Amino acid sequence: MQLEVREVAELSPDERVAFFERDAGVTDVQSDVRDIVSRVRNEGDVAIRNFCREFDDVEVGNLDVTDDAERAYEEIDDDVRESIEAAAANIREFHERQLPDDWRETFDGLAGDADAASGEQRAAGTRELGRRFRPLERVGVYAPGGTAAYPSSVLMGVVPAKVAGVEHVAVVTPPGDPMNPITLAAAHVAGADRIYSVGGAQAVSALAYGTETVKAVQKVVGPGNKWVTAAKAEVRGDVDIDFLAGPSEILVVADETADPAFVAADLVAQAEHDPNASVVAVTDDADTAEAILAAVERQIAGCEREETIREAFENDASGVLVTRSMSEAVLFAEEYAAEHLSIQAEDDEALLDRISNAGSVFLGPHTPVAAGDYASGTNHVLPTSGGAKRYGGLSVETFLRSTTVQRLDEGALSDLSETITTLAEAEGLEAHAESVRTRLEDE
Repeated sequence: MQLEVREVAELSPDERVAFFERDAGVTDVQSDVRDIVSRVRNEGDVAIRNFCREFDDVEVGNLDVTDDAERAYEEIDDDVRESIEAAAANIREFHERQLPDDWRETFDGLAGDADAASGEQRAAGTRELGRRFRPLERVGVYAPGGTAAYPSSVLMGVVPAKVAGVEHVAVVTPPGDPMNPITLAAAHVAGADRIYSVGGAQAVSALAYGTETVKAVQKVVGPGNKWVTAAKAEVRGDVDIDFLAGPSEILVVADETADPAFVAADLVAQAEHDPNASVVAVTDDADTAEAILAAVERQIAGCEREETIREAFENDASGVLVTRSMSEAVLFAEEYAAEHLSIQAEDDEALLDRISNAGSVFLGPHTPVAAGDYASGTNHVLPTSGGAKRYGGLSVETFLRSTTVQRLDEGALSDLSETITTLAEAEGLEAHAESVRTRLEDE
């Protein structure tokens, strides 16, 4: 791996595209995924078992492994169990703050003009308007597996759904022989209602359309590889999804006060996820940039996932960059719209005030991204590939529907009648206008 510091101002158009137009690789597998989704939709459990055999090299017995979760909870090490429970408690506490309240308010209308016939002033009416929130009934949470198990993703998906009041939360996770007991234990702690031993595009299809074993849901959430993401894109419309997430990414904005070892540690940690991860640091200080690179080299050596980490750093969307000023660093961060944005600078709050596009922000030297990944309480299911410019990460609101409510008295309808009928007739919708006039005929 030959890493070198580059200057943002000197990046070529192609290099800028690599940073700012990050691709999840979904289109590469879309055709194959479409076939998988179709087969599961038509063949149900048979197709799932065949795909588990083909893709995971596992002969699945019972697809429903819910009963195994409680046993796993009892059998895992005490320190792991306690850590899962502590993380779940923090996640629950943070998400409970997100619960919106139903509301109704009365809006007093303005007095109308004097009645043409009597010359008397028309009394003002009142409009009672409100909004109410109700949870979805059935939700599916995808928990990644494969090269690593992610019990944390179980907590991040299930806990907010249960806080929102979702009655039935199902977890799907790739099969194993045996299943990862920590993932199962996390599902138990989080309150999952069903757990299914199936992963990949076939799991998303099963949740979307149902099989003999897996019950269909209204919404599918959770991160996954490009096959999972492509499947979510394929079923979207038949079932709701959270968003299409790509490989993990981090951007660290640092000044000369940053500790290069801390910056490097956050970069290496995200690179550990995936060879396609994007890991970037930007700083206005060239010496700090060189020190970050040196720290990266030291920290990578001997890592258990060293090969994966090195591949991530060789990614065209990864690097250590120098800007001409912190203002240029902020502009880069806004365009990059990182999944994880770490600000390690003396005036981090002032920098934060200038940034709108980020999935989750980590302020200060003692706030590693790993804190949000596991236990601080915030959600780690976040937008990638610039998605933070358009939407936020997983939250309680993800699992809620809102309904507006209104009640008008006769005076309020009379106050609004001219506005309504004028606009309705301007749109050529005479029946809309008449639905108002009919109610006011006696006047």
